Amino acid sequence: MGHSVLKYGIQFVVLVLLQVFLFGNFHYLGFISPFVYLIFLLNLPVGMSRHLMLVLAFLLGLTIDIFSNTWGIHAFACVLVTFLRGYWIDGLFHIDYAGASPSVRVFGLINYCKYAIGIIFLHHTCLFLLEAFSLQNFWIVLLRILCNTVLTFVLVLCYEFIRR
Repeated sequence: MGHSVLKYGIQFVVLVLLQVFLFGNFHYLGFISPFVYLIFLLNLPVGMSRHLMLVLAFLLGLTIDIFSNTWGIHAFACVLVTFLRGYWIDGLFHIDYAGASPSVRVFGLINYCKYAIGIIFLHHTCLFLLEAFSLQNFWIVLLRILCNTVLTFVLVLCYEFIRR
């Protein structure tokens, strides 16, 4: 128990620092920037208490919001995807993964890709729609959602293969 708390605590801090100081300053073409902090939410164990996961998601999003000066949109998006994450896993897989941390090794490559893309896409959709708070520039927002989803997913997969 203590080992996993330390592991997730270090992962939380490292991913926040990477997001804030490295990837938060990376804006390709002016609107494409990866959100690597989602790795933390993607890797939380399946059987973890839902309340604890929601608190961790809120703290993660709030921390990013504080450093990014965004008024709670990261916190909202993180809590939303964490709330829906269990349903997404249950809908995708008909196997009980209780206690396992989602990874390519546990889910398999294709299933992990389905899982990660769904969570990342939902997070980015929520985040960018809240940021725009309008459908006036719908096609630009949609382009941002898709491009950022692809870039974040590629970095998540790189992390998965390095972690192996």
